[in-house]
Amino acid sequence: MKARVHVMLKDGVLDPQGEAVRHALGSLGFEGVQAVRQGKVIELELAATDKAAAEAEVKAMCEKLLANTVIEKYTIEIA
Repeated sequence: MKARVHVMLKDGVLDPQGEAVRHALGSLGFEGVQAVRQGKVIELELAATDKAAAEAEVKAMCEKLLANTVIEKYTIEIA
């Protein structure tokens, strides 16, 4: 079973890397970009065969390691 975790900074948390990308895009002539938020995607291959159990396991991974839940939010996709 595969899982994909999307991790992004929470709204209101400054994103200096996203701002650097926005500035660089403007320098390259893409003037219409008003804001950029940058995050990460983590793909996992799981041995679990039950979707609910897999989702619970990945949620525990996110809470313990994959996301800093103080400043980041995450979503989980199980396939």
